Amino acid sequence: MTRWTPRAGVTLIEMMIVVALIALIAAVTFPAVSAGVDTLRLNQAAGGLVSFFNDALNRVERRQQVVEITVVKARNALVMRSAGSGFEKTYELPQGVSIVKILPETEMAEDAPRQFLLLPGGAVPQAGIEIVNQRNARRIVRVDPITGVPRIERVENPS
Repeated sequence: MTRWTPRAGVTLIEMMIVVALIALIAAVTFPAVSAGVDTLRLNQAAGGLVSFFNDALNRVERRQQVVEITVVKARNALVMRSAGSGFEKTYELPQGVSIVKILPETEMAEDAPRQFLLLPGGAVPQAGIEIVNQRNARRIVRVDPITGVPRIERVENPS
């Protein structure tokens, strides 16, 4: 007669329970992780716009060059040009972030490119760009006309 000896290991039912628990945890945490990634993209885009505006303002003051900033809403991009040196720089918003409004609002066509001109020693225009992510979180990057410093404003979503 052979004697039965227990074997070390995991049964199929135990393995299925562990897999089900991992799937449940993944399903519960996915929306939070996804929202976090969307918020990071929005903050990255806002920081990139601030950096872009700072670069333009520095070029105007330090190099004494006229700089034109063109906001192309249809491409979700900004283009900076300087006539003196033939300089051109483009900033495209990250995937999932888009331009909603160009401030101050005008009566021009909504998707028409919009230009802002920065002059050495001149006043800084009241320029602002409102951006939104896929979860409808919004930020406004606005250049303060008094200090000439770009800043990021949070926009509360209407409930």
